Amino acid sequence: MPTLLARSPITPAVTRPEGVRVHRIPRVVGADVPVPLRDGGHVPYANFDYAASAPCLEAVQEAVTGALPYYSSVHRGAGYASQVTTGAYEAARESVRSFLGAWRRSAVVFTRNTTDSMNLLARAVPAGTSVVVFETEHHASLLPWRRAVRLPAPATAAEAVSAADRALRACPIGSRLLVVTAASNVTGELWPIEELARVAHRNGARIAVDAAQLVPHRPLDMTALGLDYVAFSGHKLYAPFGAGVLAGRADWLRAAEPYLKGGGASASVGATTRWAAAAEQRHEAGSPNVLGAIALAAACDALAASWKDLAAREEVLVERLRTGLSALPHVRELSLWGGRAPRVGIVSFTVDGWNARDVALTLSEEHGIGVRDGRFCAHPFVRHLAGGDTAVRASLGIGTSEEHIDRLLTALAGLAVR
Repeated sequence: MPTLLARSPITPAVTRPEGVRVHRIPRVVGADVPVPLRDGGHVPYANFDYAASAPCLEAVQEAVTGALPYYSSVHRGAGYASQVTTGAYEAARESVRSFLGAWRRSAVVFTRNTTDSMNLLARAVPAGTSVVVFETEHHASLLPWRRAVRLPAPATAAEAVSAADRALRACPIGSRLLVVTAASNVTGELWPIEELARVAHRNGARIAVDAAQLVPHRPLDMTALGLDYVAFSGHKLYAPFGAGVLAGRADWLRAAEPYLKGGGASASVGATTRWAAAAEQRHEAGSPNVLGAIALAAACDALAASWKDLAAREEVLVERLRTGLSALPHVRELSLWGGRAPRVGIVSFTVDGWNARDVALTLSEEHGIGVRDGRFCAHPFVRHLAGGDTAVRASLGIGTSEEHIDRLLTALAGLAVR
């Protein structure tokens, strides 16, 4: 029998298909997929590009497969399949709310990704809002704002807090918003978002957090941290089905013009149009990405059940990688706040005498290793750290093994003798 989600006194039980499991230790799809080498051989893929897009969790694959037989329109159909799909879609919203520790009256709007979420928020802020953002941000958080004060890269976490404090105090009277990452997509370093939230609120501002690189690695509690808005992407959270989230205070979202105008966002259309009052309806026009939302919720549920084990395992792997890199004299790790700053499983570096793209291609073609090269959609920050050059990024995830770490270190060591 299907798993009960909700029951109405006048309609059949709304259900989610059976067979969706949450593994205590999540597993990714295709963890051991073989990839070709230049010499004609094959090796199991060593994926170090999780920060760009993480592979699908098996639990996510199962959730989507289980939902497909019931796939139908949401919020509009009276048929049983439509009711099942609507129930699964709204249950996904509640899974995300729980995953983020969001206040029960917070809006949870499904979007395409973090970029989409931040652009939605930028459209929703009241006219004349002053936005403060650091140049260290990913472009998704750096670029959408109409009126923004860009702060230079802070030398310490404490300096980040004091710089934000000064900038917010200097803003003109009116709405204010501080935008900041939770974990850098370049260095993996954790930002002091709880302290920054206190500074924002002390200055009458709100805080929006780009959590795209944090939530695949660590739990986040919006309520405990005092965060007003959080954005993240499913494709970085092991749910590569095109969904993202903007969660947070509903008032600005309810008052704003719909991000997209069309069916679902409209409450009444005639000589004039009346828009839906609820923030979720107002900004989710058109047929929503139901399978993306279901996939995202399955990833949230799987990770939430496994945080302690996953975090401990990642810390061991990151230490192994960073210790190994520090022993290679021709490799320089990029860091904003120094080697002891807390971080998630993201490490960027340069290799003396090598272009970053050539390093990435050599690792792929000769060792079956996938890394990212370039400026990682954070051009000002990478220029600041790498002196205008590009860099290589190795990002870890659930499918990373000690063998992968050792293979990467051996391959990088070999570049010194060429």
